[in-house]
Amino acid sequence: MSSSAAPSSPATPPAQPAALYGGTGGRRVTVRDIAAAKERHEKWPMLTAYDALTARIFDEAGIPVLLVGDSAAMVVYGYDSTIPVTVDDLIPLAAAVVRGSKRAMVVADLPFGSYQTGVPEALAAATRFLKETGAHAIKVEGGRRILPQVEAMVSAGIPVMGHLGLTPQSVNVFGGYRVQGRGQAGEELMADAKALEASGAFSVVLECVPEDLAARVTASLSIPTIGIGGGNQTDAQVLVWQDMAGLTPHTAKFVKKFADIGTVLGDAARTYAEEVVTGVYPAPEHSYH
Repeated sequence: MSSSAAPSSPATPPAQPAALYGGTGGRRVTVRDIAAAKERHEKWPMLTAYDALTARIFDEAGIPVLLVGDSAAMVVYGYDSTIPVTVDDLIPLAAAVVRGSKRAMVVADLPFGSYQTGVPEALAAATRFLKETGAHAIKVEGGRRILPQVEAMVSAGIPVMGHLGLTPQSVNVFGGYRVQGRGQAGEELMADAKALEASGAFSVVLECVPEDLAARVTASLSIPTIGIGGGNQTDAQVLVWQDMAGLTPHTAKFVKKFADIGTVLGDAARTYAEEVVTGVYPAPEHSYH
């Protein structure tokens, strides 16, 4: 070897992928990012959002996926179940969440009655969400019974998130909000999860299922699982933000309240009212001169 030969440069180490939670960058989170997190065994959080202000707060907090859930039926519109909410009800909310966020992937729920009747209806509803709101994916409830709809949407270029276990749109069939997937029903849920994966779904929510079943499903799938009442062995977790922040008075066993926004808002409202009644507010510094 000649002594005049230039020494070789050390190889540049490959760039490390940005973490899904808390990562930064000038683009939206995509289904490829979510798949890569699964490969890295990286857990990540998802929250619901229904307006631009909270979407901005959660987006800036690093939440990588925001769900415009049909839970809006209860926390926004005041119904006692998700069943009454419509596509027209959810489209303005999804559009606001997209406008209020910069990095998070925004997933929109297809509400009850908008996709169960067949492929044309499912494609029409999903297309409206992507075209009219800018949402990046949709979520549907059910397994093998809606595979034609899932396959058609994926083939049309619409990313689909599945939802198994306690599917709130089927609450009348279940006879209430109950744990699902015990005994043989767990094997049926496993079959549904594998069918959704084979049909092209990029992830699946597991709601109110036994922890060991959620762990088995997570281990058996190459797509991420998102738990809500499924224990801590899923790839991700999701909560309704009002439950998470202590705004709703009654919550399920799986909910942990990470703040007490309800009390804070109540105290603020009472203080405001007292200052108005006593003439303290508005003070001179709040008035124009």
